[in-house]
Amino acid sequence: MTGREQVLDLLIKADTQGAYSNIALNSTIERNSQADRAFVSALFYGVTERRMTLDHIIRQHSSIEFDNIESGTMQLLRMGIYQLLYMDIPESAAVNETVKLAEHSSKGYVNAVLRAFIRKGKKINYDGLDELGVLSVKYSCAKWIVKLWVKSYGAEVTEKMLATSLGRPPVYARVNTLVCDADDLIYELAEDGVKSDLYNGSDKCLLLENSGSIEKLRAYRNGLFHVQDVSSQRCCELLAPREGDTVIDMCAAPGGKSFTLAELMNNKGKIYSSDLYEKRVSLIKEGAVRLGINIITAKAGDSSVYDTDIPQADCVLCDVPCSGLGVIRRKPEIKYKKKDELKDLPIIQKKILDNAKNYVRSGGRLVYSTCTLNPDENENIVNTFAAENPDFLLKETKNSFPEPDGGDGFFTALFERK
Repeated sequence: MTGREQVLDLLIKADTQGAYSNIALNSTIERNSQADRAFVSALFYGVTERRMTLDHIIRQHSSIEFDNIESGTMQLLRMGIYQLLYMDIPESAAVNETVKLAEHSSKGYVNAVLRAFIRKGKKINYDGLDELGVLSVKYSCAKWIVKLWVKSYGAEVTEKMLATSLGRPPVYARVNTLVCDADDLIYELAEDGVKSDLYNGSDKCLLLENSGSIEKLRAYRNGLFHVQDVSSQRCCELLAPREGDTVIDMCAAPGGKSFTLAELMNNKGKIYSSDLYEKRVSLIKEGAVRLGINIITAKAGDSSVYDTDIPQADCVLCDVPCSGLGVIRRKPEIKYKKKDELKDLPIIQKKILDNAKNYVRSGGRLVYSTCTLNPDENENIVNTFAAENPDFLLKETKNSFPEPDGGDGFFTALFERK
């Protein structure tokens, strides 16, 4: 199967089965050469994250009503236009190789659309769109998200966030300080051919380049680090657990925050980590073993329901399920969700936060966090909780906006129980 055939197959599966792009891709390209992996990854991710832009172009050059275009033909048009517009590939190759994959009955149509786009200078025409519409098409993001961000954070911040949502996100490693320091990890990664540097002066966080398959690295297998975005790491540092503390990590899978909390505690104390599904809880258990962490007790459970088996804690991390609008550069499918799909999230989030307070001892700390940028899921919930619970003092709140060479979009709020 050629690289383009793999991409077509992946796009159809992602569209029909709803799988996240990173999961679908990783399970497909494992046996490819490095060059083929790079091409397949670039084209698949590119089409996925630029889908609205590509569809806008297709509408302008298609002789067939957009909604009547057959699914496989639609994916081929997206692939062809993406190659023409965003990849350093000769026009003839982009067109011819794409047309080859089309069904016999649609070859002429696919060829005609791609050639028409070339004849018109491969330009994106924004005529007839308002300001929000231009941003939506230019950055391939649902208009309701653009409108929400402009209203909440302003047009300038919104465009920066939209620009950051495109392209491959940075990969960060959290140094396992229980077994090594940053210099040790940098050396071990270099032995595996991976370039790494300290991130922004931190001695516990590295930015990786050309890491390839993380799971294959010796440093990973030997438990010298785990992958965790820098914003997520800061969330753990805000909770600031100490050696000997009792800590609860709610909605914890796949475990990155639990691992960082354990390292901050020097593997001394107790961490109770839970998640709704046993399969995801197993990821926490496996990761703890790999990293040599033995203070984590992981179990399946509903974080919105009080568990009498879990004791009062010095620190509680309440990182709730969310719309994920801060991590769309990692999961571009989120950009295309309908607003109604997310309307029940604030109810669930508030319920989990209301339960989390029951575990916090007097004088203890509680962090509420999301990887989204939406006041309904962040400030509104935190302010309501603070008003309803005067014994919890709201110490600080922070929106971290995604940056090209920085962390994902994140919201954190720190409470202290009086």
